[in-house]
Amino acid sequence: MPIYFLSGWYDTYARASTENFVEFSRRKRSPMRLIMGPWVHGVVTLRQSWSGDVEFGPDAILDDYDGFRLRWFDYWLKGLDTGVMDEPPVRIFVMGTGDGHKTPEGRLFHGGYWRFEQEWPLARTRWTPYYLRAGGRLTPEPPNEELPDSFLFNPLDPVPTIGGSISAAGDVIPPGGFDQRGRRELFYCKDTAPLATRPDVLVFQTDPLPEDVEVTGPIVVRLWASSSTVDTDFTAKLIDVYPPGEDYPDGYALNLTDGIIRARYRNGFETAELMEPGRVYEFTITCYPTSNVFKKGHRIRLDISSSNWPRFDVNPNTGDPLGPIGRWQVAVNTVYHDRNRPSHVVLPIIPPE
Repeated sequence: MPIYFLSGWYDTYARASTENFVEFSRRKRSPMRLIMGPWVHGVVTLRQSWSGDVEFGPDAILDDYDGFRLRWFDYWLKGLDTGVMDEPPVRIFVMGTGDGHKTPEGRLFHGGYWRFEQEWPLARTRWTPYYLRAGGRLTPEPPNEELPDSFLFNPLDPVPTIGGSISAAGDVIPPGGFDQRGRRELFYCKDTAPLATRPDVLVFQTDPLPEDVEVTGPIVVRLWASSSTVDTDFTAKLIDVYPPGEDYPDGYALNLTDGIIRARYRNGFETAELMEPGRVYEFTITCYPTSNVFKKGHRIRLDISSSNWPRFDVNPNTGDPLGPIGRWQVAVNTVYHDRNRPSHVVLPIIPPE
């Protein structure tokens, strides 16, 4: 049975669609196809070129959605030569080649373009670790002996969700790309301050990039961390940081993808394993895939925290059975980045052609 997987980088099912494509391609002999746009869930049918507060340009619209599907079904069900099988199996929208101006509708012009590929992940990918470093740096050079970073995680004051790969919650938490800055119209945002200024958000970023860097593929964060409690969460968010400009004097921190790990499930969901307070554990945070060009002068940023609410439910840090929160406690969570515990994000960097 041939299958065409369709999703978007800001869709709740971006990870499921790409992973299913990989597994079905491995297990089945029938043809598999994948298309990933810069969309949120369901936006293809709306013929929309923007997601959240970010504009990707008219090429982002799959304007002939019915025609797109008919080409597939006419070929396989009617035997018509529609040309659909003459195309490479993967089609992706590479975000981020716009100039960053503010559109008349008030959105950041992030831009992008379509590209065909032969496989997913891309065979030419350079899997490159970028290491968390002292002083909030993010570098391809591993750390030596560096002191860890700690923060207080209060379940009664979680980090608010600002965009992301969300579906069926638009009235509460709009999906898509947003400047990671509070807005009073967004649920639970108490002020308009950047999330990076919160004491419970650890920010690690590169220097301004000397050249364009394309990141296309799955995103995985390896984190060495401890907690003062028996259970907590750790979150990660990959961000494209625009430099200050005429339209955005404070710059623009665009969320690309995020993820979370509940400490008790660090070794899998089959068995809950509480932590020993103060002991260091290794965590894997699997974020959603993305495709984005970090342009020259931009920064690659990784935010580490312990909450992203209400996108993810808040951990009360008690180790109690999951469900309605009865008790809660503040956790002191610590992230390590030294020679023996080199916390990092693995970036799928695509070399320039």
